[in-house]
Amino acid sequence: MLYSETVRENAEKIINEVIVPMGYELVEVTFTPGRHSKLTAYIYKKGGVTLDDCVAVNDALDAPLESADITGGKAYTLNISSPGLDRPVVTDRDFERNMGEELEAVLLTDSVLKRKKIVGMLSEYDSESIVLTTSKGDVTVRRSEIKTLKPYVDLKKLK
Repeated sequence: MLYSETVRENAEKIINEVIVPMGYELVEVTFTPGRHSKLTAYIYKKGGVTLDDCVAVNDALDAPLESADITGGKAYTLNISSPGLDRPVVTDRDFERNMGEELEAVLLTDSVLKRKKIVGMLSEYDSESIVLTTSKGDVTVRRSEIKTLKPYVDLKKLK
């Protein structure tokens, strides 16, 4: 197994043990080795992640990660971040978290209702397809036809 993958997996175990009791979900861990190695943990909490949340998680992880010596003595920078408003929906956990939420699907083909983009509420999913409820009814899309699927951000509402 690659060094970076081992570091990432070991960090993921420790991070989950620490943050789940704090009320956070670990979305993803990335590790970029090098002269200035970076370990980044993307966290989620219903209602959104604030800067104070990132600081609290960083403080809680500092000692456990340090004592586990996940990099074998090599220095790294720990970053805690929110996955962001438009993080792609990829894993089953992502789908579960986004049930009932409005999503935007960009398709590889325009075979579904002759559209390349569909916005609708995620009402069903399985390993093969998803169902988005739109203003014109339910649209079933094969997951293999989806180029990207992410939360729909209505820029008009953000102003």
